[in-house]
Amino acid sequence: MKRITVLLADDHLVVREGLRALLKSESDIEVVGEARDGRRAVQLTKALLPDVVVMDIAMPLLNGLEATRQILKAVPATRVLILSAHSDDEYVEQTAAMGAAGYLIKQTSADLLARAIREVHAGKTVFSPPISTRLFDRRQRSPEGVPRLSSREMEVLQLIAEGKANKQAAAEMGISIKTVEKHRQSVMSKLNIHDTAGLTRYAIATGVIESTIKLTIESPRRTQRTR
Repeated sequence: MKRITVLLADDHLVVREGLRALLKSESDIEVVGEARDGRRAVQLTKALLPDVVVMDIAMPLLNGLEATRQILKAVPATRVLILSAHSDDEYVEQTAAMGAAGYLIKQTSADLLARAIREVHAGKTVFSPPISTRLFDRRQRSPEGVPRLSSREMEVLQLIAEGKANKQAAAEMGISIKTVEKHRQSVMSKLNIHDTAGLTRYAIATGVIESTIKLTIESPRRTQRTR
């Protein structure tokens, strides 16, 4: 019996290890690779040609949304199953628009995950019960009046929002600095946003990256004792 080959894409090592351990007991499923960011997930999918990619959304360098789009364009036979802590309508709709075959929340049981992998491999669509009714028969299109960015522009937007300079973005994407600058100007023009802070806010609001809130822990103030 031919096993269903699976690639795990999640930026947390403990999650990948847990998923691998859970799927190891399934005789018809084989984990063939792991990726800690979306760009690596795209590269490994092209190299390994897995049947199913289990994809997180929030990952560095390239988020799961854009990674899904690139994977399905490069290797259309591969099925992408989203496994995320987020269950917001916006995330679900975006992944469906990208062509993902299913969407599970991370509270999903091991048994349901294995069944979902089998289902999407068989050509079916699978969603966690809490979100399934919000997706079926919904038209997959961009909201009216919202500009559509190209795949490269989405990559540049994410890297800008992650604080990467043009030189760093060029190195990550394997393109020239001039090309990055061209994409950057195009993104700003399409979105009518002309500063990095604005692009970062847009990226967070649309789910391109997660908001990182830094907490400052202050030492408790000493109070004077009264005698």
